[in-house]
Formats: sequence, structure tokens, C-alpha cells
Amino acid sequence: MKFILKYILSTCFILNSGINLFAQSGNSYWQQHVDYTMEINMDVNTYQYNGTQKLVYTNNSPDVLNRVFYHLYPNAFQPGSEMDARAQSIADPDRRMAPNFGTKEEPNYQSRISKLKPDEIGFIKVSSLTQNGKALQYKTVGTVLVVDLVEPIKPGEKTTFDMVFNAQVPVQIRRSGRNNSEGVALSMAQWYPKLAEYDTEGWHADPYIAREFYGVWGDFDVKITIDKNYTVGGTGYLQNPNEIGHGYETQPVKKQKGKTLTWHFKAPNVHDFTWAADPEYKHDKLQVENGPMLHFLYKSTMPQDKLDNWKNLQPKVAEFMTYYSGLVGKYPYKQYSVIQGGDGGMEYGMCTLTLGEGVFERLVYGTLVHEVAHSWFQFLVATNELKHEWMDEGFATYIEYRAVDTLLKLNKENPWERAYNTYLWHANSGTEQPETTHADRYIYNRSYSVSSYYKGCVFLAQLGYVIGEENLDKTLKTYFKEWAFKHPKPLDVIRVAEKVSGLELDWYLMDWTQTTNTIDYGIKSMKEDGNNTKITLERIGLMPMPLDIEVEFTDGTKQQFYIPLRMMFGNKPTEANILNDWAWAYPSFEFSIEKPKSTIKSVIIDPKGFMADINKENNIIYNTKEGTNKP
Repeated sequence: MKFILKYILSTCFILNSGINLFAQSGNSYWQQHVDYTMEINMDVNTYQYNGTQKLVYTNNSPDVLNRVFYHLYPNAFQPGSEMDARAQSIADPDRRMAPNFGTKEEPNYQSRISKLKPDEIGFIKVSSLTQNGKALQYKTVGTVLVVDLVEPIKPGEKTTFDMVFNAQVPVQIRRSGRNNSEGVALSMAQWYPKLAEYDTEGWHADPYIAREFYGVWGDFDVKITIDKNYTVGGTGYLQNPNEIGHGYETQPVKKQKGKTLTWHFKAPNVHDFTWAADPEYKHDKLQVENGPMLHFLYKSTMPQDKLDNWKNLQPKVAEFMTYYSGLVGKYPYKQYSVIQGGDGGMEYGMCTLTLGEGVFERLVYGTLVHEVAHSWFQFLVATNELKHEWMDEGFATYIEYRAVDTLLKLNKENPWERAYNTYLWHANSGTEQPETTHADRYIYNRSYSVSSYYKGCVFLAQLGYVIGEENLDKTLKTYFKEWAFKHPKPLDVIRVAEKVSGLELDWYLMDWTQTTNTIDYGIKSMKEDGNNTKITLERIGLMPMPLDIEVEFTDGTKQQFYIPLRMMFGNKPTEANILNDWAWAYPSFEFSIEKPKSTIKSVIIDPKGFMADINKENNIIYNTKEGTNKP
């Protein structure tokens, strides 16, 4: 699906795929497009491969481009790389990178990367690069290739880059590599020279230090020549299944001569291409009703109980695909692969790599339910994971927890309670950083994890508290419909929520994601006021919120009240008694209950627990002589 922008009357834009590229804020939206044609030859004995790449780049921006950048991700797996340096300097390194951190055996720990030998490191070396047939000047800077163009690329123009390169697959350290802990031969993620993204913020030529990725949407045509005994799976649609076999064939396989096979894949409208290969892969298929064909590739040499796990997880993955398609929007591709490989669980285009020997419940409901969720966030709604990681991990975590609660029929009042509790712990720890922090710049790995996964999840769950659950459901669907196959930013999701709900929500985006302001409301007092009861509330934290209030009476009945936040200029749908709005600048708020104090048992703020208040002890008051928060 190619994105070609044409000016019509200087304000309207038409996309040849039929997708409207008009930003929700009313400003014109554009994004770059790239088509890859690649051929590689993989030597399974040396773990080296030679490759050619033809890249057709369309400049849909309004800017003239005088240079481009490529990511050379495998270069991170070399002693002395930025990834190596960061693994050895961060206070709480990833145990996969530095397994002996903090142990008596090695108190002055070293990263695994620092110990790699020359035949174990990763690299991509570019031997030639041309633009429209003309040789280019380029240099490698760590994990980035900097390329000066011989011909500037003007707005609306296309240019063709031809590259010859050779590379080596590193010993598996993080996500990609060879011979992982479960014996998978090749986990090929971020394995090719990948053009960096250019958007309204300019080039995103970030070094590969620790975190995730950002890529240009386009079409991939990839041929992989490898030992004929290896089974390959990953992104895209296999074009020659009846030549390949290995469980992909639909007709009798033609006899192949020679020691290798060439696997030909095409992947339309993706921003990544990943594959894995192993000579011991077993390949199963399962068709999702009204959905994609699922492919499962896993080591046939595992113990029988692990093989049974892989059989039993297959219908579960189908359930996840169907559930997410109903919750967010239909999965648009015709295939999805679950592949044993990598070092845990990691999402890619049309596939995920996951370890395969774990306990069934953890493998399915701890890993796959999350990784499948990533097919929507971040693969189809493709945020920049390095700058807005919470929109990727947090949104995937939100729909993951919702899927687990629904499919396992847990019926929790708050399915995201774990995310709330983890965020609250971190908010009170003194180590929290704003969610605007670049993913590589967090002081602690745990701070990144809490901010991106859990605080990002609470962003959505709490947004449901602010605008109402039905409006949140509409927001998710509308957001996906308007921003799938694009690169939304934080403002884009909150603008969708505003349009769906009719409420002003810029304050919510700002305080929750751009600051470490916290929510803390309390009940200051409950006093007799004639035949009425006067309740005084106080705002202690800096972040504003509308409030749900529940009053329980001594006869067991309850009454609900709602206090709108003035800066929202409206309220969520509610059956509660709506009180006057509360402006943030006022530190306190009073309202009266038209019943004597003697009839009241307790008053509580946010009875269902969907507001991330950092001190819940002052959220309730009981009608005791002292008027305390304890019954």
C-alpha cells in the first residue's frame, strides 16, 4: 500500500490506498514511504550472510533532503558499543545483558557483549551504496550509517538506493541473534540496513542502546537463501510454498536440487521485516475464523510436556486475535506467526518471537497475550517507541489485562489493579521520571518499565474514569480507525478522546505524561449543618481530576455524587448527582448532603479505585466521634 500525496486545491490530500492522511487536529499529515527488495545468502556454519538491497524511497515531506540515515542494529553487539557501555553503567542492568550483576562471584560485573569474540559479534558492513546509479559517500557511526546524497530528494520525488552488504549474526544477547538459550539457531530481528524515519520532527537516527524501534511504512520483497534443512517463518507471505515445503505447501512439493532453498516473502505495508530459522522447527497452522492464518514454529526436540504446551496454546492465540479485533479493530493481514526464538517475548511485523519452554500459563497469559496485543499497538498504530514508549507498551498492557479478565472470566472490578499498584509504588518512590523521557534516558531500567508498561496502561484505564467507559471504548476504535498505518503522537490520541467525549482533556495529557505531578484528594471533614451534613474535600496533589463520591448510610443504602472538573467544561455520562464544578486553583471544596450526620456511615472518594490517587487513606471518612478514615 503506497502513500502518495497529491495536492488538490493546495489543501486536500488523497492517498492511493484509500486511507485518508489528514491529521485529526486539522493540520495536513504526511509520512514517508519506502519499498525494499532484498536478497541474502545465509551461511549457517559461519552465521554470516551477504546481501543486496534495492530501496525506493518516496519523499512525501515538504522538505528537501540532503542526506539519509540507516540503522545498522547488529553493530550494537560488539565490545565497546553504546549498548555495551550502557549495560555496564546503568544502576540496574538487564539480567539478560549482565547476568552476574550484584553477585559475589562478580561484584564488578561485565556485560555479555563485552566478552564477545570476533566470530561472535554482530555487524553489518556496507561495501557499496549508490543513489540512482551514482556512488555515495557514507560513514558508519556506531549503529548508524550516515549518507550524503549526490542528488537532494525534493518534495514528492522518489530516489533509488542500491546497496551491497555483508553481515554477521551475533551470539544471542538481546532479542536477536544465534543459538539462543533454548537452542534456536537464528532469530533475525532488525537484521538488515534499515532506513531511518523522517517525520515532522526531522530524522530519527537514534543509536541502538537498549530500547525499541521506529520505521518507515512500505512494501518488502525479500529472498532468503539458506540450508534446505532449515524451516523459516516470520513477516510476510511466502510466495513459493510449493517449492519450499516445510509445512507451507498447498500442493505436492517440487523436488529441489542442491543444498539450499530460496524462501521468497512479500510483506505489503509494514515497517519492519523479521524472520527466524531452525533445522528442528515443527510447523503447525491454524485458521482463525474471519481472521488470519496462524503459523506456529517451535523446536520439535523439546520435552513432550513443552510440545503439548505448543499444541494447547494455539487456540488461545486465535482467541486473542479475535478478541483484539473486536475490541480495537480488525487485524488486516492474512497471516500471523508465533515463533520460538529471541530471549523472552518481542513483537514484530506479522509475528512475535518468544521463548518456548516456560510454564503454560506464563507462556500464554504472561507473554503471548501481550505480544499479540502489540500487533495493534505498536505495529499497526506505529508510534515512535523511543519517544512515546508508553503509547506502545502501555496500550498493549491495557488491552492485554482486559483480554485476560474477559477470556478467563475473572470479572475483576478493576482488571488493571496490578498496573495501578505498580505505578503508585513508583510514584511514591522518588525515582519517577516523566513519560516524555526518551526510552534510553531513564536512570533505572525499572523506571522505564513502570513508566511505559504500567503508567501507560493506567493512562487508558484512568481515561475511562474521566470520560466514561463507553467513551473510552469508542476512543480506542476511533483511534485505531484513524491512525492505523500511520505514526500518531500523544496529542493525536487525546484529540480523538476529546472528539468522542466532547470534553476538554489537554490537562490530562499534560499532567499525566509530561510531568510527575500526582493525584491526591482527601476528605477533610464531615460536620453537622442543621439537618444536613457538610463534607469538605481538599486537593493535596498537583494533578487535577473530576471526582466520584459515594455516601453510605447506616441503613445500608448508598448515594452517588459527581464533582466535575471545571477545566473539562463538561462531565462524563453518569447517573450520579452532579454537583458544582471544582476549579483546580481552589484547594478545597464543600458540598452538603440533605440528611443528618447521624444517618451517614461513611463517605469515600473514588469507590471503584479507578483514580490513581497516591494516598488512599485520606479518601474515606467514617462517621465516628473523631471522624477518622477507619471504621
